Amino acid sequence: MTANRPPLNERMYAPYKIAALVEVLAEQGIAPEESLRGTDVSADALQDASVLTSIGQYATVCRNAVSLSCDPATPFKVGGKLHLSAYGMYGYALMSCLSLRDYFKLGVKYHRLATPMVAIEWTEYPDRMVWTFPDAFVTSPSRELREFVIEQQYTQHVTHLQDVAGGACPPMMARFSYPAPAHADIYPEYLGCPCHFDQEQCELIYDSEILDRKPQLAHQLTATLLQETCDRLIGQAKISSGVSGEVYQILMSTPGVFPGMETVAESMHMTTRTLRRRLEAEDTSFLAIVDDVRRSLALEYLKTTKMSTDDVAMLLGFSDTANFRRALKRWTGKGPGELRG
Repeated sequence: MTANRPPLNERMYAPYKIAALVEVLAEQGIAPEESLRGTDVSADALQDASVLTSIGQYATVCRNAVSLSCDPATPFKVGGKLHLSAYGMYGYALMSCLSLRDYFKLGVKYHRLATPMVAIEWTEYPDRMVWTFPDAFVTSPSRELREFVIEQQYTQHVTHLQDVAGGACPPMMARFSYPAPAHADIYPEYLGCPCHFDQEQCELIYDSEILDRKPQLAHQLTATLLQETCDRLIGQAKISSGVSGEVYQILMSTPGVFPGMETVAESMHMTTRTLRRRLEAEDTSFLAIVDDVRRSLALEYLKTTKMSTDDVAMLLGFSDTANFRRALKRWTGKGPGELRG
């Protein structure tokens, strides 16, 4: 199974990966402004829920890290900070899978929601499960950057599986298609397994016995709901045509974080005035689409999950539960309890 990557410069991701890397570099005394040089992203923007960033911007921060950091453990430390809880709906979907086999399948299927720096594939054999990174040494211009990206990617995989499994679940082995770097001795420390260099390709190998294990947060209804939501994030939005469809998909790409009209217009390469005019031509408005996205998700969450009303309000980006209850009354004439019944 293979996951392809979306366009390099499309701003569609919350900046959680950039924030983690900037944080690790700051711990080394490197100012955020230096880490973010060349990205058009400010340090303050990393805390702004409406900001969206691109794969290209994250790659720029990685390049900065390669030139600024003297600590070879930097990419491993970043990978260790990137827990699935930072990945929004994609992370929740993975954590609620009913088996680790489902987790691996969905990890590939929805990988494009996760600011992907490399493509990933997984293959199941009778005795092992293998992650492969087929384009790891095609997309980056320098050896140092390619190694930085793969070191972080491997550590993310180890961190994510630990999150899902609810405890240590180390790989059997890690293989790298490049010669052993000077800091090769720290690889096993962060990956928790033997590491081999000068191999045919980049692979992370697990014992197939883990595939039937049940994740700690496995839940049938939640898994189904979140996977359906992720399907929409990939592009099967409720509204699939016209400018309104594009806006709907952008809003659905970060549920719980609803970017403002200016941010959405910028990601669509137009002014807010142009966006407003084109939505009016389709008999809708930006606020109406935001309202519809929230209403649709609210009904799904309340009817098909056991999430508390407070949690639903938070996922939908409401400042407090009272505001959510008022909106629900306006949408449906009913309260949360009535809709669950």
